[in-house]
Amino acid sequence: MNSIHAGKAVRYASALNVLKEDHRLRSLSPRAGIDFTSNDYLALASAPRMKKAVLAAIEAGTPIGAGGSRLLRGNCEEHESLEAEAARFFGAETALFFGGGYVANFAVLTTVPQKGDLLVLDSLVHASIHEGARAGRADFRLSAHNDPDSVESTIRDWRANGGVGRIWIVAESLYSMDGDFAPLQELVALADRHDAFLMVDEAHATGVYGEKGRGLTAPYEGRENLLVVHTCGKALGAAGALVTASGVLRDFMVNRCRPFIFATAPSPLTAVAVREAILILQQEPERQQRLIELVAFTHRQMRERGWKSPSVSQIVPFIVGDNAGAMRLASALQARGFDIRAIRPPTVPAGTARLRVSLTLNVLEDDVCSMLDALAEETKGELR
Repeated sequence: MNSIHAGKAVRYASALNVLKEDHRLRSLSPRAGIDFTSNDYLALASAPRMKKAVLAAIEAGTPIGAGGSRLLRGNCEEHESLEAEAARFFGAETALFFGGGYVANFAVLTTVPQKGDLLVLDSLVHASIHEGARAGRADFRLSAHNDPDSVESTIRDWRANGGVGRIWIVAESLYSMDGDFAPLQELVALADRHDAFLMVDEAHATGVYGEKGRGLTAPYEGRENLLVVHTCGKALGAAGALVTASGVLRDFMVNRCRPFIFATAPSPLTAVAVREAILILQQEPERQQRLIELVAFTHRQMRERGWKSPSVSQIVPFIVGDNAGAMRLASALQARGFDIRAIRPPTVPAGTARLRVSLTLNVLEDDVCSMLDALAEETKGELR
């Protein structure tokens, strides 16, 4: 019996061996050490206010599970309360709550863009966006990273070759592996010029940037041609994702979006936690300010050590290059008590394996200095 099972699984074992030989084999490991890897930017995941809000909801009778899809009995008061608060906070006409950022991106791109439309994706957008584009009805093209001219050239070429549908420009406001910002003003202008929609994933900007953490799209919210995904599992410290859009697009998703229609609704307790996080953003702006100060401090310390980074955000990539080197460096830092992970292809382009250092309110300035000193010692100051 075991030999039969081994025979059936041999192709999978072989694929895993290929990854192992290339130092790309992934495995699960527990939390350990000082947090320089999570996306809990504002330290809300364990915040007392978040715990208190969820406990109060439990005591008031809020169920753990929704018990069904939103279109059946799963539509709870907590979901609707969250969506109303989110729309008001972000300045959007409406909001729709999904179980996660991945499913939200996938859901939008497999539902709203139609056959005959064109998606123009920044080449470094999240895997969920690429998967949604591949699975959806619309055609799609990749544009050079953060290059509005490339986006426009792609649109013009498609039109010149007979494309007549709607254009969808898709970007992240803050890129998760490089820590750089999208040229949103130029992309908004492009969308207007070409009568296009602009879809922006704010996963790493929500809660961190914009007035009271409303994100980098805040100046443009409320526009008919803008759709934004605000992930709730990062700076908001919970889980899920909020899609902000016009009422027409929200109604269309409620009626046509299969990942929304045929999925059990997110836990009402999660909705409670996300709503509390949005209230914290408004009532405790010092969290956002402290993080901004920590980010500035870290980049200043890096410059003093002679290290240059393409990032000025809370996401700091340290490019190593080869996969094995990145893994060795990550292991060395973990042994010294810092939770820093190596990021390898296909998450990042080949030859750019790196450490992704994430700055959160879970660390202090002294922790940052100790981490940078350890990096300097382990690399002999040769980090790029």
